[in-house]
Amino acid sequence: MCRHLAYVGEPVSPRALLVEPPFGLHRQSWAPRLQQYGTVNVDGFGLGWYADGDEVPARYRRAGPIWADTSFGDLARVLRTRALLAAVRSATEGCAAGEEAAAPFAAGRWLFSHNGALAGWPEQTGALAALLPPAELLGLVARTDSALLWALALHRLRAGAGLGDALAGTVTDAAAHTTGRMNLLLTDGREIAATAWGDTLHHRTLPGLGVLVASEPSDDHPDWTTVPDRSLLLAGPDGVTVKPL
Repeated sequence: MCRHLAYVGEPVSPRALLVEPPFGLHRQSWAPRLQQYGTVNVDGFGLGWYADGDEVPARYRRAGPIWADTSFGDLARVLRTRALLAAVRSATEGCAAGEEAAAPFAAGRWLFSHNGALAGWPEQTGALAALLPPAELLGLVARTDSALLWALALHRLRAGAGLGDALAGTVTDAAAHTTGRMNLLLTDGREIAATAWGDTLHHRTLPGLGVLVASEPSDDHPDWTTVPDRSLLLAGPDGVTVKPL
């Protein structure tokens, strides 16, 4: 369910990362190579990116498939950014449709995406939702399992947790109350945190440019590294670290 990608590094166009690679996120919307759950990702897409001098990211999201949006190609071609997070969506049964349900979700300087699904949504996730203060639960950005996970992560971020701790704590809480696939992706424009929990995750360092973290490789370059299941990844200027969850 879904494919996503994040990048931090030197300025680059979204087109170079998402469209031009032979198996990039754009192509993964209709022909993913490693996706085990669902066959296409046509229920929405989104791109979030950071402009120099502004820590609050901009977003471009739509409810339909990325390849059907005639404006996305121009946007991806002319933009330059040091950090981005992008996703294509395959909706989970019982989850809301529409642009509001498409990742990346955002608050302040953070961008977030979820690749996966919570089992028994929404009937079996009441105890997990109850971990949130009522006002935050009522403020979910969409009626989806991904939005619930985002609210749980955001609650930790606002309490002062770092990117990695926020995701690790969210997955731990979710796993204590339900089952599912919880590959989470989070960035603040400087670093990336991600979890591999039930689905594929990979990373690659682009020499002299930056680092990519993605659901699946966008090409066949041998520098792509597979992240083991049930792991937490942190990536930034100092490199990439992976540890068990």
